[in-house]
Amino acid sequence: MPIRMIAMDIDGTLKNSLDQLTPATKEALLAAQASGIRLALASGRPTPGLMEMARELEMDSHDGLLISYNGARITDCQTGEVVYNNAIEPGLAREILEHLKSFDVIPMVPHGQYLTVHDVYQPSYTVPGRGTQNIVQMEARMCSLYLHEEPDLAAWVSQPVNKILTAGYPDYLQEHFQEMAAPFEGRASSMFTAAFYYEFTANGVNKGTALRAALPKLGIALEDLMAFGDGENDISMIEAAGTGVAMANAIDALKAAADEVTLSNDEDGIAATLKAHGIA
Repeated sequence: MPIRMIAMDIDGTLKNSLDQLTPATKEALLAAQASGIRLALASGRPTPGLMEMARELEMDSHDGLLISYNGARITDCQTGEVVYNNAIEPGLAREILEHLKSFDVIPMVPHGQYLTVHDVYQPSYTVPGRGTQNIVQMEARMCSLYLHEEPDLAAWVSQPVNKILTAGYPDYLQEHFQEMAAPFEGRASSMFTAAFYYEFTANGVNKGTALRAALPKLGIALEDLMAFGDGENDISMIEAAGTGVAMANAIDALKAAADEVTLSNDEDGIAATLKAHGIA
């Protein structure tokens, strides 16, 4: 079957380790898009945090899709139409945020154009590839969000939210993430999206579920989807796609789920695969 859509994770997949979209990868994706293949960015980032990359790839004039919040929402980049949405209901969000008060983590709630936190002046973390950063301010910059403070996040939530992000020291999160998630088993999904990030979404939310729900409505079969990823939160997308491709720098579990393994994100792995398939 011909490829009709290419879905890509961003960090560790589309971008290299210097946080760059390389000319070779950009050229290959623009060529694929010019041939009629739609592009989709699939990330844990909020929707506003995907727009800059989408514009660079000209997705806003080619009906590209933005799969944000780890699959909780899909937006048509050109029209702004929300194609799919699965948010955490306010009552459950309040429960999660109340429970998180017992842990040494920093909760953050992206909502619309804002990132709501308890305190914007949080301790700095050493982030791989980014040095020592105030994690709250880094997240807001990366996702093109304004910061908003609330003294009590649990009391503040009154509308559905697409995700609740927590930041913490990697060793601490590894030690405590199961306790953080246990009360919500069967009611909310949770996962690591980086060593220092653990987040909650509505139950069953992931990139693969979102694609399975949305693509048939768009007239695209999953068999016609090629997907690229590198991390734990990409496995569901790789499994859903007719052609699932793991980057060479991907975790072992994702490589095991993939149909193919390409070069790393520092070696233009996406471009190499598109060329090998005669797409670009």
